[in-house]
Amino acid sequence: MTNELIQAIQLLKEKKWVDLTHTFGPESPHFSAFNAAEFDTLFSHDQGFFAQSFTFPGQYGTHLDAPIHFVRDTRYLDELGLKELVLPLVVIDQSSEVLKNADFTLEVEHIIEFEKAHGKIEPGSFVALRTDWSKRWPSHEQFENKDADGNSHAPGWSVAALKYLFEERHIKAIGHETFDTDAAVDYQKNGALLAEYYVLDQDTYQVELLTNLDQVPAKGAVIFNIVPKAEKASGFPVRSFAILP
Repeated sequence: MTNELIQAIQLLKEKKWVDLTHTFGPESPHFSAFNAAEFDTLFSHDQGFFAQSFTFPGQYGTHLDAPIHFVRDTRYLDELGLKELVLPLVVIDQSSEVLKNADFTLEVEHIIEFEKAHGKIEPGSFVALRTDWSKRWPSHEQFENKDADGNSHAPGWSVAALKYLFEERHIKAIGHETFDTDAAVDYQKNGALLAEYYVLDQDTYQVELLTNLDQVPAKGAVIFNIVPKAEKASGFPVRSFAILP
């Protein structure tokens, strides 16, 4: 007799799976303070087998930030539990607003509007902010979106919105399509990534540089964040994907 786990995986494979992860390499957009990735060939097939060396910061490509990335004496990536990495997925679509205003910041009022349309955000959810910023990939210039004065313009979350989600709705984690949690204008104003610090200070993780959120419904999907278990790591490239209802 087929057991319930086998039946479950058969059911899941009948659903639509959406890859939420950018393919990355040495030419990919990345945080400006980091060096570009280096991919080197160690051995070729002519030598018997193909093997490579990869050099890149933990926060590169679509990646997962562990709490320790910003907050002292908190958990490393390898200390995250497996069940934390698979969560109900909520996607708040603000792509039309970002198209009109690259400096868009998600506020509590936007979450309330979302809940009026889609219902209350459930505890334990992974909430992703859809901005369609990922469509600028693989152009580093378009991702940074600098003006004539060299200032970047990119959307993000407000601290107030994040507090509402974590403290009122008791969500588990967040994700977005940009380099940072904070809108670029907020970082320039505050001189620090206050929203990113707040998220990681909740003893949880976030996923940055997500893609294909336009293929995922507002509610009902599940996100899987499959990440290598590097010892004492602050973050690492992740393979994030969604299974749709």
